[in-house]
Amino acid sequence: MSEKNPRRMRMAVVHAALILFGAAIAVRLFSIQLLEGDKWRAKAESVAVAMRDVRSERGHIFSDDDRLLATSVPVYEIRMDMRADGLTDELFNANIDSLSWCLAKLFGDRPMQEYRRSLVDAHARGERYHLLRRNCDHEQLQALRAMPLFRLGRNKSGFIADKHMVRIRPFGRLASRTVGYLLKDSTAIGLEAGFAPWLQGVSGKRLERRLTGGVWMPVDGGEGQDPIPGSDVHTTIDMNLQDVADAALAAQLRKNGAHHGCVVVMETQTGYIKAISNLTLQKDSSYTEDYNYAVGASTEPGSTFKTAALMVALEDGRASMDQVVDTRDGKVRFYDRVMRDSHEGGYGRITLQRALELSSNTGISQVIDKAYRTEPARFVEGLRRLGFGSPLGVRVPGEGMPVLRGPEDKKLWSGTSLPWMSIGYEVSETPLRMLTFYNAIANSGKMVQPQFVHAISRDGKITERFPPVVLNERICSQATLEKLRHALEGVVDSGTAVNLRSAHFRIAGKTGTAQIASDKAGYKVNGISYQASFVGYFPADAPRYTCIIVVSSPSMRGVYGNVVAGPVFREIADKIYSNRLEMQTQLAQADTVFRTPVSFGGNRADLLTVFDGLKIPVQVEGEGEWARTEASDSVVVVSPRAVAGQGAGIMPNVLGMGLRDALYILENQGLRVRLSGSGLVKKQWPAPGTRSMKGATVTLELAT
Repeated sequence: MSEKNPRRMRMAVVHAALILFGAAIAVRLFSIQLLEGDKWRAKAESVAVAMRDVRSERGHIFSDDDRLLATSVPVYEIRMDMRADGLTDELFNANIDSLSWCLAKLFGDRPMQEYRRSLVDAHARGERYHLLRRNCDHEQLQALRAMPLFRLGRNKSGFIADKHMVRIRPFGRLASRTVGYLLKDSTAIGLEAGFAPWLQGVSGKRLERRLTGGVWMPVDGGEGQDPIPGSDVHTTIDMNLQDVADAALAAQLRKNGAHHGCVVVMETQTGYIKAISNLTLQKDSSYTEDYNYAVGASTEPGSTFKTAALMVALEDGRASMDQVVDTRDGKVRFYDRVMRDSHEGGYGRITLQRALELSSNTGISQVIDKAYRTEPARFVEGLRRLGFGSPLGVRVPGEGMPVLRGPEDKKLWSGTSLPWMSIGYEVSETPLRMLTFYNAIANSGKMVQPQFVHAISRDGKITERFPPVVLNERICSQATLEKLRHALEGVVDSGTAVNLRSAHFRIAGKTGTAQIASDKAGYKVNGISYQASFVGYFPADAPRYTCIIVVSSPSMRGVYGNVVAGPVFREIADKIYSNRLEMQTQLAQADTVFRTPVSFGGNRADLLTVFDGLKIPVQVEGEGEWARTEASDSVVVVSPRAVAGQGAGIMPNVLGMGLRDALYILENQGLRVRLSGSGLVKKQWPAPGTRSMKGATVTLELAT
């Protein structure tokens, strides 16, 4: 018994200790629940509830004519509070079937039974913030609010619609990279980033409660501060012109099998960018905007740089446009390198002006090398005075850094640097910088900064304007400017861009073709990658617009700037001219010798309206609905013409008419029309005056 007693004692002590420990826990629980309950509940509430930031509504981005380029639209996250005050078990059970059926019908992503099971399980768990659907639009939200149970309101149904703003661009890819967008990490690119201080507004505060799983739910009636919406940004972009530029660039890239390209149209006097397009070839052979080459791609510009080289030499008095240079059969050796012209055999002995018009590498490089061989730093300094080697400072993040080395860079400067720089190699500039330089030539020597935004507004009222910014009041003397403008007109009239000549207005500019470093397989011609460009302005005698086109890595149809890039410039210039009545009026008034235009025949009233709007004198003879026109030295003679004067069943005469009037006449007589060509009607078969039957086919051949 003596051995058992100690054991029993130990067991009794352990048993008593366990009883006392359990009793202590019970006492402490009783104390927490009843005596200290209010204290701990308040503390838990303070930990689970916090003031959290609420994003403000971002401002809109508009085009020049107030069309939306970027805007924020609301999307809703639909949730349900299964412990809402008025959501009784009876109410939930009475509506769950009809609610599940409506949800399945509206969204179509899950069957009714799955919706019902999900809702019943969430109700059984008493979830406070059960997710039903993400990314609902406003129309779906209205349908949800009309559903069984949800129509009773938030307190009785637990219906919660959390609003979030999503950024969209209504015009798709048009200028999308320049307008920019917001990334998932809240960073931005393009104007969205450059004008973020105006667009983003001021965040607000909202009282929210943290639920299981780290989800935060707004507290009804909680204190907070409403966010302040952002201001609206008004860009300089003309969407009609943007559409033209984008389509012209895409067509030319596709035709030439190019990897990427860009086009920028600038208003000459203000520097406002009216259109900008940057397109890259994708794996599916489509073109999209995924990089802003015009702003961010700094590359060797090639022959478009020759104008800048000559401007420096002319200003220093070390060259003259009428001096004669020997192109030496198209080959000139500078130390260990050979400079070649694209034209086999060279151009013989030509003036420096002609060398620029024909883009002779040997001609330009010899002049610059002779002028600055002993003072290369003077040449480089002259280029820097023109702005080269420095960023433009535009409000679009990601501007490419220029490269303009001088002889002080001992490691990279050599005896061949000077001649190769003169033709656009061993330097690096963005297309936007080259456009700015040529725009200064068009703008009587005044260099203005490219700008993409002209105003900021709030609540429909302008709060800030961005007037033109002058970077350099005069880049060169008037004498140098006139000589170079004359040569740039010669480039189009009889030089490398003769294919761009227009019958309606004069164009001035410069072609460029540069070999570029590229590791893109499939975008090389004879093992070499090329960059083709054209930069110019129009009308040459009274510039209104300056435009640059750069096409990288063309693989079909050619590599030269006049063939690859030039057609984009021509199409844009033609579209602007045809859609800007004031330009045509300005040119008509600027002509020193009046030249009456050749016009289509057509509706007499329409013709007289056009001539009156263009201030063109006319001589009207006779009357009638239809008329023919004839240009004389001083007036346009408008005289009546017979269209179908010989009665029904006779083929109308539409020769010399435009297509619109011709179709109107022929289709009104029940005839079908087959077309070829463009312009005015040159040939018509069956011939006018012959017998015709309703439903017969008329073939029209059109030509300019």
